[in-house]
Amino acid sequence: MTEHAPAGAPQLSARAVLLIELALAMGGFGIGTGEFAIMGLMPNVAQDLNVSEPQVGHVISAYALGVVVGAPLLAILGARLPRRILLMLLMLFFAAGNFASALATDYHALMLNRFIAGLPHGAYFGVASLVAASMVAPDKRANAVSRVMLGLTVAILIGNPLATWLGQWLSWRAAFALVGAIALLTVALVFIHLPASRQEEPSNPMREIRAFNQPQVWLALAISSIGFAGMFCVFSYLAPTLLEVTRVHEAWIPFALAAFGLGTIVGNMAGGWLFDRLKFKSVALVLLWSTAVLLLFPLSVHSIWSVLPAVFAVGTMVALAPPLQTHLMDVAAEAQTLAAASNHAAFNIANALGPWLGGLAISAGLGWTVTGYVGAVTAVLGLLIFLQAWKLQSGAGQTAEPAGQAVAEG
Repeated sequence: MTEHAPAGAPQLSARAVLLIELALAMGGFGIGTGEFAIMGLMPNVAQDLNVSEPQVGHVISAYALGVVVGAPLLAILGARLPRRILLMLLMLFFAAGNFASALATDYHALMLNRFIAGLPHGAYFGVASLVAASMVAPDKRANAVSRVMLGLTVAILIGNPLATWLGQWLSWRAAFALVGAIALLTVALVFIHLPASRQEEPSNPMREIRAFNQPQVWLALAISSIGFAGMFCVFSYLAPTLLEVTRVHEAWIPFALAAFGLGTIVGNMAGGWLFDRLKFKSVALVLLWSTAVLLLFPLSVHSIWSVLPAVFAVGTMVALAPPLQTHLMDVAAEAQTLAAASNHAAFNIANALGPWLGGLAISAGLGWTVTGYVGAVTAVLGLLIFLQAWKLQSGAGQTAEPAGQAVAEG
């Protein structure tokens, strides 16, 4: 570590720290690509398995539900294992789920395999955050965690369009096989670069569970679960919307996905900037922005030149993530590890809820553009939950602590 590394930890050079961060970010890249690839390949999967696009939306929800179940469960079950071993086991688990998805023989098998693939998602990010934060000084842990999370953002920008192109060229099964290969590469990189002899603080799952059970934590997770759903409602059905409403060739789909990815990078940066200045109030501002973006989306889809900026704007809704993550760290007290995993569970509740609500509305005959209006409703509901959290915080006389607390403290 550097000269600021925690006492008692083995010394690592700056180069070694960078290689570890790249190894962990590779896992995030694989997870992000695997999570979102099916959204760009929805028409291909539907045609191959002889099901409808809304039914493929349920496959997306199955993966998200796997994250919701697996994030806290695997974080607790694996708490006693060395982090290096746990990271490799989680990525082997993820690889197996994606290879099984590539070999799925029918719709129901694919749904089951996507649920299995989602189980290690949240626990991996939680443990990776712990490792990243342990390698640097306390006042630099948030930056270290963000560098690991960069893999997820790059996946949205590059991995998802690449997987979509590969799936259109060969088969949607090839996209999941690629994700499985990335997961195995991550296992190899972690094995090579993350030392086996790192000294780690013993985890106390029961203490974290007790500290986790407080209203502000649950309200923050509820905002993430519902306020984020609108983004996934639109994004999940973006490919069929472009084909059926905008009426463009499928070759435009990767460009739309790239526009969304650029929006997530801008939104992620903006969200952190807003929280530094407005603290918890920034959540309300982002939810208001999200509502406006989602209401305007249905008006933009009739031309490729208007829908691309609209998709970019939908991607900026990711600005909700940094304020909620930082606020959650501030209120989670001694439940830092469980909070890190559970935040990804909440994010994927939104990933399950959005496609499900959008699929219901589309199946009811309301058209592909209804996803924008359904999403706007969820953003407003998220705002109402924020108001309750704000009232509770103000009534208790609480003030947010500086965001220097790391996600991974534990």
